[in-house]
Amino acid sequence: MFLSDTHLLGEIKGHWLDKLRREWQMERAFQTALLLQPDVVFILGDVFDEGKWSRSQAWADDVRRFQKMFRHPAETELVVIVGNHDIGFHYEMTTYKLKRFEKVFNFTPEMLVTRKGVNFVLVNSVALEGDGCTICSLAEAKLIELSHKLNCSQQEQKHSSRRCREVEQLPVSQPILLQHYPLYRRSDSECTGEDSAPPEEKNIPFKEKYDVLSQEASQKLIWWFHPRLILSGHTHSACEVLHDGKILEVSVPSFSWRNRNNPSFIMGSITPTNFSLQKCFLPFESRVFTIYCAAGALLVVLLLAHFLMPSFYFAQRLISKHKAV
Repeated sequence: MFLSDTHLLGEIKGHWLDKLRREWQMERAFQTALLLQPDVVFILGDVFDEGKWSRSQAWADDVRRFQKMFRHPAETELVVIVGNHDIGFHYEMTTYKLKRFEKVFNFTPEMLVTRKGVNFVLVNSVALEGDGCTICSLAEAKLIELSHKLNCSQQEQKHSSRRCREVEQLPVSQPILLQHYPLYRRSDSECTGEDSAPPEEKNIPFKEKYDVLSQEASQKLIWWFHPRLILSGHTHSACEVLHDGKILEVSVPSFSWRNRNNPSFIMGSITPTNFSLQKCFLPFESRVFTIYCAAGALLVVLLLAHFLMPSFYFAQRLISKHKAV
């Protein structure tokens, strides 16, 4: 299961009523989705809305709420990728915030997760700024090292180069990249579907290193990993893009009703050589709200009828007696 941008509200901008309503909806939606019995659930960043600002106590409160909402059975694994709202944009990102996130979610940036012969590469896309900052340099170094391992594993043993002979062998499977920022694209103008961006937003140009990765960082990831599939979040809207005419990237919409009226998540069936993805929609929030309002209005009518009818019958009897006299 793949979902993204849950944006649990914090103490600064989060109104209690908004938290109560939207987070209850997300909790019920996630717990219901677990009936599909996924082996692994990947959340593609921006778990929190105010992780970039949160003080220690507020962070602990947000984590507690997350763990309650996204509780899961032991046989289902939960893997969380970091997003800009979890640790801040590049200019706000610090080692402290990153370590805090890693400690809670056992997330190591530029980590390889291999399950049933399928290689998933987890990317801290916030660190792909390309300016040589400490976190950025470490991230690139780890990605290059991981790329080397994966590329060596693709080579047949008898044809492997000297540089690959002492490298840990990984399953022979082209990797799947999981990250928060999408790879570079000009805008969402080519995106289609009922959960794509609204028409008035589709032609707004994306800003590199803010809305999407830079062209340079995007090309590096493709060169290093030659992925067969990329899954990303961040834009809150759906999109499918082919990079270099063959590499599919799927932008997963926000899972929160706060960000869109029709949230969704993706179920995937993935083998070492193939994959199949299916989108699952949550109810429209506007329809849910309409149903609640209609049910509330009907309840009020029934209550009024219940309490007023005895008075009506009593008055009717009095009138009948008066006429008889």
